Amino acid sequence: MDDTRSSAGSEESTGGMRGEARDRNETAAERADRNWSDLLQELRVTQTGTQLIAGFLLTLPFQQRFTELGTLQLVIYIVLVFLAAFATGIGLAAVALHRGLFRRHRKPLLVATGDKLLRVNVGLTALLTSGIVLLIADVVWSSSVLGWVCGAVVLAMLLWLVPALERRASQTTRR
Repeated sequence: MDDTRSSAGSEESTGGMRGEARDRNETAAERADRNWSDLLQELRVTQTGTQLIAGFLLTLPFQQRFTELGTLQLVIYIVLVFLAAFATGIGLAAVALHRGLFRRHRKPLLVATGDKLLRVNVGLTALLTSGIVLLIADVVWSSSVLGWVCGAVVLAMLLWLVPALERRASQTTRR
């Protein structure tokens, strides 16, 4: 095996999967291209979700019952609108970064930064999803306590799910 196809790349550019690179027999550039393609697919999924949630949130003030929301519900609503906008912006930041680094041979940096942006985006989406559950439960059941419990349960599940899936994936790749 020649040096251009070895797994001697940095941990950052491989996502910590040196064995995978060796098994694939790919260059660092090929690995960066594959990793960027994977990240783009994941960004598309989160971006679509956050845009749909943002669209849903932006239509709420035009509903008749919106004027019946209490002060706490309005605060939760405004926080959710900002979270949705921030999550959408973080998703777009990876695309803007790609535009800025396009054809500059900085794909490993792009992959590493895109990975960090996607992780932030997933965290924001978890908060956003649990906040939506909180708001809906609070409005439907007219019980702030029940709404907070539902929102906290969803947040805990999402924050547990992501690391659990990562651990499972890393155990699978070691076998």
